[in-house]
Parts: sequence; structure tokens; C-alpha cells
Amino acid sequence: MAENTLLEKVLSLQDKFKSLQDQLASPEVMSDMKKYVQLNKDYKELEPIIKAGLEYSRMLDELQSAKDILINEKDEDLREMAREEINEIEPKLPDMEQNIKLLLIPADPDDAKNAMVEIRGGTGGDEAAIFAGDLFRMYTKYAEGRGWKIEITDQAPGTAGGYKQVVFKVSGSDGVYGIMKYESGVHRVQRVPQTETQGRIQTSAASVAVFPEAGEFDVELNPADIRKDLFCASGPGGQGVNTTYSAVRLTHIPSGIVVQCQEERSQLKNLDRAMEELRTRLYNMEHQKYLDGIAAKRKTMVSTGDRSAKIRTYNYPQGRVTDHRINWSMYNLPVFMDGAIQECIDQLTIAENAERLKEAGEE
Repeated sequence: MAENTLLEKVLSLQDKFKSLQDQLASPEVMSDMKKYVQLNKDYKELEPIIKAGLEYSRMLDELQSAKDILINEKDEDLREMAREEINEIEPKLPDMEQNIKLLLIPADPDDAKNAMVEIRGGTGGDEAAIFAGDLFRMYTKYAEGRGWKIEITDQAPGTAGGYKQVVFKVSGSDGVYGIMKYESGVHRVQRVPQTETQGRIQTSAASVAVFPEAGEFDVELNPADIRKDLFCASGPGGQGVNTTYSAVRLTHIPSGIVVQCQEERSQLKNLDRAMEELRTRLYNMEHQKYLDGIAAKRKTMVSTGDRSAKIRTYNYPQGRVTDHRINWSMYNLPVFMDGAIQECIDQLTIAENAERLKEAGEE
């Protein structure tokens, strides 16, 4: 039976799970932070599979007990209780099986990480920068609703408002990158710009790139490969922001990647944030190969290197937002722009899970 095979797969992982528990409690692993981080990651990935498997096993046992009562018992009250239990358990099993099948498919190894997000105003001049600012506000509101924290690393304000570019880190405890990754791609807006006097509708765009944040142990950085430049910060920050050399620019010589941070008054804090972003961008060069591989298979995922892929249109005259990957629309654009993007992300997750199950079935 299929259910037995599924159960066998889950229960075969129990020994590994127990071994990870024991290793995480051992003093030698606790003293080796790099090893501890990796083992803890493996443990956290297995935990929901084991939990779902044990619950599924318990349900199957209860179902079998109820069926035995129905066959062997003469007491009509007991038989009626058994029927009720069978009617309650049986409809739950397909969803539980589907969930376990999904859990058994290896997740994107970076889903649990925090995210680094870059929004750039694209075609459309001032209006594109204003729209980039609207998107940043949308993500800020969404992050607030989930209890996430947003920290700006770098920004270049637009001349009429918004941003030509804004780079920020989103951190939280519930797999930020796994949720935010669906936002990568080109976001297109259709509306009458604030800068337009004739009332004509204009189409503009902004690109969003979402990277998994690299941890301290994900990328080895050689200090000799990094050139550090200090300069006076400009823009927001209050009195004295542009009178001290607190802003930091890092150039990674082998790759040519340049990052900068000027959001903090402290040079050390700016250096820490710039190093975080540099690690993330270097890590993303490898992650990009993985993304390119799955982007061809899954319509929900756009390779972050493909900035021309239009994923969503925000049509203000019609009050409509449409996600082109799954042909999903919502006719309450103001609410969506106020951070209510969860329904769209849920639909993208469902579509991706269906594609992952299909992939697993083909292997």
C-alpha cells in the first residue's frame, strides 16, 4: 500500500533524527560552532517530517482500531462511535499524505535564510523611482505584519521621490527568503504619474532582486581580496551625517563586486553591513546557478539574473494587480499596496509545490 511506503520513508529517517539530537547535545559539537550550525540546520529540516510522520502513524493506528471494533464488536453504541471515528479520520488522510510527500522533497536549502532585497527603478524615469518607493513601502508594511525587521543598507533617492535604487535586509525567524523569493522579477505599473499634467496613463517598471543572506560560514572571505574605501555619507541621517568618513565602500577584487553602506553613523556598523551584503552577493553567484536550473522547470521562480521577466502588473485605473506566472488577479490594489500580499504568495507557493511534486514523480 502507498501509505505504508510513505510511512516507511518517514520512519527510516528517525535514526538519523535521533543521531542529530545526540550530536547536538555533545560538548565537542557545541564547541565547534560551524559544525553545530550545520547539524542544527539538518535537525530543523528533519523535525517537521518526523512530527508529521508520527501524527500520520497515530491516525492510521486509530483508524485500524476503529475498523477492528466495527468488525468484531456486537455493542451498537461502540460500533456507532467507531463509524464516527472512521468518518472523521479518513477525509484527513489524503491531505496528510500530500503534506508528507512535500516534506520529503528536499527544500531549497536557502529557504530558511534571511533575505537581501534590491529594488531598482527601471523604465519610466521619475515615475519608475516613485513606483520603486511604493514597492519598498509595500514590503515594509508586509514585513511589519509578519514581525520581520527591515534594515536599509544602501539607497539612492529619486529626484521626484521614491528610489532609483534601495537595498535592504529582511530578517525574521520564519524562513524569510523562502517567502520573499517569489518577488524576484520585473514589477510593472500602469497609472497616471504624479509628474503627468495631461492625465495620461503611463507604463513604468521597477525590478526586484531577492537573494538569500549568506551566513558567516557560507562564504570564506580573504581580507587581501577586499579593498576598503571610506567616504562622507550623504542623504538622510541628521546633523553631521556628511561631515565624517563613516560611509564604507568595499570592492571584492577577484569578482569586481562593489557594495557600500552609509546608513549608520558608525563606520564599524556600516562596515559590518557592507560585509554582510558582500558575502550575500558572492554567495548568490553560486546560488544563481541553482536558480537558473529550477527557473526553467518552475513558472513560479524567475531567475534573479533575468531582469526582463515581467512577473506582476499593478493597474491603478482598474484597481487590479495581476501575477502573470499563475494568472492570479486581485481587484483591491490599494490594500495590496498596503502590504496585503500574502494571498498572492500563498497561491505561488501552492503552484510551486504542485510543480515540485510533479518533478519528484518524474525522477
